Amino acid sequence: MSLKRLVGRIAIVTASTDGIGFAIAKRLGQEGAKVIVSSRKQQNVEEAVKLLSQEGLDVTGVPCHVAKTEDRKKLFEVAKQYGGLDILVSNAAVNPVMGEVLDCPEDAWEKIFEVNVKSSFLLAQEALPLLRQSKAGRIIFISSIAGFQPMTLLGAYSVSKTALLGLTKAAAVQLAKENITVNCVAPGVIKTKFSSALTSTQAAQDIALSMIPLNRYLNFISHVKLIRNQRKIQEQKY
Repeated sequence: MSLKRLVGRIAIVTASTDGIGFAIAKRLGQEGAKVIVSSRKQQNVEEAVKLLSQEGLDVTGVPCHVAKTEDRKKLFEVAKQYGGLDILVSNAAVNPVMGEVLDCPEDAWEKIFEVNVKSSFLLAQEALPLLRQSKAGRIIFISSIAGFQPMTLLGAYSVSKTALLGLTKAAAVQLAKENITVNCVAPGVIKTKFSSALTSTQAAQDIALSMIPLNRYLNFISHVKLIRNQRKIQEQKY
C-alpha cells in the first residue's frame, strides 16, 4: 500500500506511456501526486491516461517530442493549467543504433545527444520557473547502468547516459540553495520494449547478462500490457 507522500504535488514524467516511464507515473500517482504523462504519439498518451485513470489516479497527458521546443512548451502549459509543477522526471531517450562507440554514425550520435542529453537539459531549464514556485522542487534524470559501465552494444548511448550523471551533479550544486533537489536514477537492463535489442537475441542477451552479477534481468515487460490483461481478467469475472 502506498503511503500517499505526494498528495498536493504535481509531476511531469516524459516518455511515460510504456515501460519504466509508465511505472514511474503510476507510482507517483499512487503516492498521491497529480501526474502529467507524455510521449510522442497522441494515441499512446490517451491509452496511458485511460489506464491510469481507471486505477483511480489523478492523471492527464499531452503528446510531447522532447526535442521539439513547441512540444515542451505545451507540456509546461498543461502543468500551469494543472496548478504548477513540483516534480520533473526526464525519462525520454533514444538509441537508433547498436554498436561500439567509435563506430557510431554522426547523424545517430547527434540524435542520441539531442534527445538524451540536450532535451534533458532544456526540460530542466524550462521547468525552473515553475519549480521555483514550489516549496520542494524536484528534478530526476533517468540515466542507465550503462552510464557507469559502458556496454559494447550501446556505445554512444552509454556516453549520453554518462553525460546525465555530470548534468545531475552540476545542477544539484546550483539548485541546492533554492531547495530544489536534482537526482539521477540509473536502472539496469530491464525487459521493456525499449531494451528489446538487448533481450531479443541470444547473442545480445549473452553480452548484456555477462555484465550483470546475478545473470538475470528484471522482468518488467510493459506495465501497460500487464494492467490491460488484469482488466480483462476482472471483466471476465463479472
